[in-house]
Amino acid sequence: MTTATALRPDEVAPAGILLLTHEEIGRALIAAAQHVMPRLPCQLDALEVGANDDPDALLDAAARAVRALDHGGGVLVLADLYGGTPCNIANKLAARGLRARSVSGLNLPMLLRVLNYVDKPLDELAEVAASGGRSGICIDKA
Repeated sequence: MTTATALRPDEVAPAGILLLTHEEIGRALIAAAQHVMPRLPCQLDALEVGANDDPDALLDAAARAVRALDHGGGVLVLADLYGGTPCNIANKLAARGLRARSVSGLNLPMLLRVLNYVDKPLDELAEVAASGGRSGICIDKA
């Protein structure tokens, strides 16, 4: 888990961020984010799903990761592919009583946008993530 600096007493805890992705994607995105932003402003971790992993075991692991990342602000779970196993697991976390929101379609612009707005409340941060992901897509002007 990658951690941020300690909070001042007057600050509200930011949301933690969990990347729930297919193999090798989550850790690669964290490394890319650290290249752009060496001092991450919140707790961030990745749980990567392998082709032969048991979805029930992964749901348990994701729930543990959310609990570890939640220091009062909840956890934003960013999944790579809508409808894929990581996304399906992410969508089940709130039903376990966890303070978590999930957004699918994870890309680097989405992650960087979220990292720049971690002071937002969890529900608003989910909207920031979706907006950042969409605005990071551009078609050339051929």
